[in-house]
Amino acid sequence: MYSVFIIDDEPWAIKGIRNVFNWDKYGFEITGQFTSVHKAIEYMNEECPDLIFTDIRMPEISGLELMKMTKEKGLDVEFVVVSGFAEFAYAQEALRYGALDYFLKPIDIDMADPLIEKLALHFAKKSSIRNNLILEALTSSDKSELNRLTPFFDRSSDDFFRVLVIYSNSENKDYKSLTFFDRKQTLEIDFGSRKTLYILKSSEKSELENQLDGTIFTGLDIKAIGISSISTNYDSIAKLIKESDLAASQIFLNEEKGMFKYEPRLAVVKPFIDEISTIIQENKFDEMDYIMERVVHFFRENHLGMGEVVYLWNQVVSVLAGTYYDELRDMELDFLNYSELKERFENFESLCSFIYDILIYIKQLNGQTVNEGDINTYFSQMVKYIDNHFQSRLYLKDLSAQFFINQVYCCQFFKKNLGKTFSEYVTELRVKKACELLKHTELSIEEVATKVGYVDYYYFNKVFKKQCGITPTKFRKS
Repeated sequence: MYSVFIIDDEPWAIKGIRNVFNWDKYGFEITGQFTSVHKAIEYMNEECPDLIFTDIRMPEISGLELMKMTKEKGLDVEFVVVSGFAEFAYAQEALRYGALDYFLKPIDIDMADPLIEKLALHFAKKSSIRNNLILEALTSSDKSELNRLTPFFDRSSDDFFRVLVIYSNSENKDYKSLTFFDRKQTLEIDFGSRKTLYILKSSEKSELENQLDGTIFTGLDIKAIGISSISTNYDSIAKLIKESDLAASQIFLNEEKGMFKYEPRLAVVKPFIDEISTIIQENKFDEMDYIMERVVHFFRENHLGMGEVVYLWNQVVSVLAGTYYDELRDMELDFLNYSELKERFENFESLCSFIYDILIYIKQLNGQTVNEGDINTYFSQMVKYIDNHFQSRLYLKDLSAQFFINQVYCCQFFKKNLGKTFSEYVTELRVKKACELLKHTELSIEEVATKVGYVDYYYFNKVFKKQCGITPTKFRKS
């Protein structure tokens, strides 16, 4: 919600402005109403609003003087000015000073919706640009740009930080009713259309430890909340972001709604994964079915998280590549981070299914016969389908079932016929389309990400930079 101050020395004018607009509908909230400019300035210093509706002529300080004062203080505040017919020249001057718009008293009710809609669009674009720059600065080693973008991080104070990531079931992400929010102590950043990041700070560690205890989901369309550890290190924010996202990724394992704290438990899972590694290395295929049946249950029973899933995947990939390199060289067996795993597999069971298919393939290598003619036909149909649906969520397991090709053969045919893996092929299609949209449309970067199949802006940003060498923001500028 964008906060709004209304400043006018005439109470009836404040009432008119308050009542004529549908504030809630367009994401605005009136947080202050003042007939005294001095009083408004006092409150402005404590809680900087996003938007101010102000009269031009007032007895203490004019609207123009108020605009000058806020700019001199470096406050990021936008203005809409209110004027009478005789003050039209003042209104024009206000526009030259950077006011978003002006309107005449009394307000024409037919103009109310177009004006508030225009303001909402402006703030959405402004928020999107700022959001993108802050995200890039948070993960950069150079924090000077971050200091310029937001005063939230004050290096002179000894604040404690904690990060939350909230996954939503829908694009409606209004969580102001959650108990932990303190506007002054919270930095909100959109991670994607259904994912929001909150950086919380406090001078007291105990406050961050206790303030989440009463957080509830009642009435909120929330899928999961991930909570990081607590740190006083200003430069560790990127690490806290990763922790909170890993914790929220618990939904990858059990798809249950909940609030999850980051808690690494590699010591619990390591002996179990060592057992799987031994079976692979020693070709104990008789034990394979039993161990693979236990994987999902073991992870859920021990409340393991996404960090342990990443460890499982990368350890198994390491052993498979080391033991059966020639047999599996065309497989998609790359070391992946948690974002890449969530992009490639729909859930944890799907990941385990892929590993199991590879183990079955190894077991049957000596006796297999494959009709390549039939597989080539189905594979061509699959590629055509991907070309036309790359904006959708695509998983190799679903496609292999749809086109009657085992996942292992799918991997082999992508490498053999296209010279790249399934994931590389889909990524190239998406990034190519993203480049076109960034060049030729005015869609925000979040909207571009969604259009090409990425609901997570943060992940899209990393994929785009890996493919093109620069971020989407810099690509658009260039």
